[in-house]
Amino acid sequence: MELLRLIEGIRTPFLDVLIGLVTRLGEETVGVVLLCAIFWCISKRFAYVIGVAYFLAGLTVQGMKICFRIERPWVIDPTFEPVAGSKDHATGYSFPSGHTQSAAAIYGAIGAQLKQKPLKIICFLLVFLVAFSRMYLGVHTLQDVVVSILISFVLIFLTVKFAFGDTVDKKRELIVALIMILYAAAVIVVAAVMYSNNIIEQKYIADCLKAAGAGVGFAVGMYIERVYVDFSVKTKNILMQIIKFVIGIAIVLAIQEGLKLVIGSGLVANMFRYFLMLAWVTLLYPLLIKRFFQTKEHGAAKSAG
Repeated sequence: MELLRLIEGIRTPFLDVLIGLVTRLGEETVGVVLLCAIFWCISKRFAYVIGVAYFLAGLTVQGMKICFRIERPWVIDPTFEPVAGSKDHATGYSFPSGHTQSAAAIYGAIGAQLKQKPLKIICFLLVFLVAFSRMYLGVHTLQDVVVSILISFVLIFLTVKFAFGDTVDKKRELIVALIMILYAAAVIVVAAVMYSNNIIEQKYIADCLKAAGAGVGFAVGMYIERVYVDFSVKTKNILMQIIKFVIGIAIVLAIQEGLKLVIGSGLVANMFRYFLMLAWVTLLYPLLIKRFFQTKEHGAAKSAG
């Protein structure tokens, strides 16, 4: 709390707005949009490394939140006041930081795979800017953000080193997918047991189930796409890339928000929505991309993206 008090002393209205924008780089929607853009249009390998690290780190952080159940800084110290409006977006427990985990997994995974040093520096700088923003806004402590960064960076290292080779190996692909599915199942079980024993309230397991649904959707889609579909990110021209991305992301957002009107927003419904959303990203839309956006030459050729 001492560090948060020091940072509180440098707050200004301008910095409040600026750092409020910086913290959005760690939001779920930004992560999904970046993952889709990279996966559909730039590099499938980059996107798969990002996705595996992102969802495993997300499951880890959400599981740790309900296990440790550490309250937000203003609950720990009622005299501490975060930046106005920050509480509205700070749901669940404090430790570890979900925004920091998201930023560390996405920008860290991109930076780990880039060869250009200036771009690497920018990526890792974004990670630490988002981490700082969470403390500046007063919604997380230093412990919260440091642990999230460490979790994400360790998983990025393991993913880059072990999860993907230069060629598709069905056994390895199956193992990676099963690890993600079993990990998600374990988080669901832990959340269900804690809720059924009145250890945590229902609202605290919502993010766990969303993360589990998304992780399973990603894992299933990743395995089937890599082994059986293998679409190419290449299209005829940049206009087709833009059209491809806009159509795909519009349906992602329709599933994420519009499907609530059809199936509701209960725990199971939310888990299914996030499963379907990632299945669309990694499998269903790639099938359409292969059919409608690739040239015949690209469709006939094997591509790792």
